[in-house]
Amino acid sequence: MIVPRSRALLALARRWLAPARRWLAPARRWTALARRCALPLTVLGGLLAYAVAAPLGWAYADTADYRRTPADVPATPVALVLGAGIWGDHPSPLLARRLDLAADLYHRGKVKVLLVSGDNRVKGYDEPTTMQKYLVAHGVPENKIVRDFAGLDTWDSCVRAKKIFQVDSLTVVTQKFHLPRAVALCRAAGLDAWGVGDDSWGPGREDATANGYAREPLAMLKALTDLTTHRDPKVGGRVEPGVKTALASP
Repeated sequence: MIVPRSRALLALARRWLAPARRWLAPARRWTALARRCALPLTVLGGLLAYAVAAPLGWAYADTADYRRTPADVPATPVALVLGAGIWGDHPSPLLARRLDLAADLYHRGKVKVLLVSGDNRVKGYDEPTTMQKYLVAHGVPENKIVRDFAGLDTWDSCVRAKKIFQVDSLTVVTQKFHLPRAVALCRAAGLDAWGVGDDSWGPGREDATANGYAREPLAMLKALTDLTTHRDPKVGGRVEPGVKTALASP
């Protein structure tokens, strides 16, 4: 009696397992396909990673001589301070660090005028005025601060500094993770540009700083378009004498 019962159980098990074998067959085919494609996919992934990282590597190498500390950066007439978001009536933590650095350059005598460039497209959102108020509160005379209300991105801020505000030489102020791209774009816009960057790692700024470093490779890909096309800024306009007036004022 044992042998027939065992045979019956075995037959039953085979009937139950037959659908499972049919379900597993596609998985085996996909596994085999994945094994065959592993090397091409690895090569493709490496090429994509290189394509993303190479422009940023170029920016770091190309601007190395122009990125300095506040102590050793050459004196220039103007500091271009790039916007980085505001929280109500206050600069974001990263923007506050940029403004502190710009105020330090002014008090050291490294620059004579601060050109604050940011976004003012939306009613109630005014980066340049918030930046100006912060700088005045930190000892920079109001008549030495000029506002650019159409600094919608880094390229626009650089081109507008050159074409609209008639600046030839400046020191661009931003975070260190952004500095290679900012200096490269300003120099491509025809400016004799130096750069000073804030090392923004610190309490309350870790996430924003990490995100900044993470997004720079992709931001540099966009910057390549600006570098090759030399497009006009999104907002143009006539020449503004604000920087020349500020430089001439006592």
